[in-house]
Amino acid sequence: MTQPLLDRRRLLALVGLGGTAVAIGATGTSGEAAAAAPFKLTDAQWRARLTPAQYRVLREDATERPYSSPLNKEKRAGVFACAGCGQPLFTSATKFESGTGWPSFWAPVRGAVMTREDRSLLMARTEVRCARCAGHLGHVFDDGPPPTGKRYCMNGVAMTFRPKA
Repeated sequence: MTQPLLDRRRLLALVGLGGTAVAIGATGTSGEAAAAAPFKLTDAQWRARLTPAQYRVLREDATERPYSSPLNKEKRAGVFACAGCGQPLFTSATKFESGTGWPSFWAPVRGAVMTREDRSLLMARTEVRCARCAGHLGHVFDDGPPPTGKRYCMNGVAMTFRPKA
């Protein structure tokens, strides 16, 4: 079962973007190119742009405390975007309550994220990064709900929320 793609007009209305439309994907997007051009800053520019907590997560691969993000309880229709570069990452239509203490989604916006193997805690996990700025977002697991069976477990501090207009 696949979620239908959004057309350009509907997506632009949803997220208020003036530019390239991005379609929602119902499957993983490992290795897909981002819709926007790469977003690169110096370390000093990142530090000036982000809060200390955002910097630790997005640039140093930290993890926020569970249940610490207000985005975990966000229920309004809208888009979750990268706090580093503003790229839309997930829509509220794919958000679900995982009980883990972090905002969880069953699918990202097509082309918005990239994945790679992470063996940092003496185990193999799949790390999720923003495909535009390469900021660390969280991890994806194979214990999510239908239709994908995926749980994109994201750090709320690594994202912003834009409610539907």
